[in-house]
Amino acid sequence: MSDPKRKNRDPDRELKLREEEMILKVTKEIVVKFIEMGRVTPTSFEDVFELVYRTVASAQSTHSR
Repeated sequence: MSDPKRKNRDPDRELKLREEEMILKVTKEIVVKFIEMGRVTPTSFEDVFELVYRTVASAQSTHSR
């Protein structure tokens, strides 16, 4: 028997979701390292996370071309 949910899946959407998840995981790991090194404070967290996220996303999109 086939799973009805599987038939309706969009492979491009699934790929995009996996890429997004990977970008978030990598960003989190980098920011955690910065926190451990004392480079990120609670007041700078949001700005640093956004900058790291954009950098990782940009690198990923450049690499996937």
